[in-house]
Amino acid sequence: VQLVESGGKLVQTGGSLTLSCTISGDTFDDYAIGWFRQAPGKEREGVSCIGTSGVQYADPVRGRFTIATDDAQKTLFLQMNSLKSEDTGVYYCSIVPEGDYNNCLEADYMDYWGKGTLVIVSS
Repeated sequence: VQLVESGGKLVQTGGSLTLSCTISGDTFDDYAIGWFRQAPGKEREGVSCIGTSGVQYADPVRGRFTIATDDAQKTLFLQMNSLKSEDTGVYYCSIVPEGDYNNCLEADYMDYWGKGTLVIVSS
């Protein structure tokens, strides 16, 4: 499985940005997929993820970020609004076959990772 993120860039505080993750290679009927981020000097953290039974958002992004999938295009999206400086970091896409959405914000739970795309939020 290959995951390729795109869309990261420098954006002003309060602005919006949409990240994309294209998925190729093996496909799965059942999976959990999500976005993680890592700020400089910090551990990787879950942002949002989707499983067959539900969606999760981390508390810092709930109400501002929206995750979505386009199964036909095998693409995962993350719409980010009202961006803050603390949203700065490298954003990674990750997937786990037969994953449960209850666990998909945990980095150790996920199997395949992209290389990330950098988002910088600055005033």
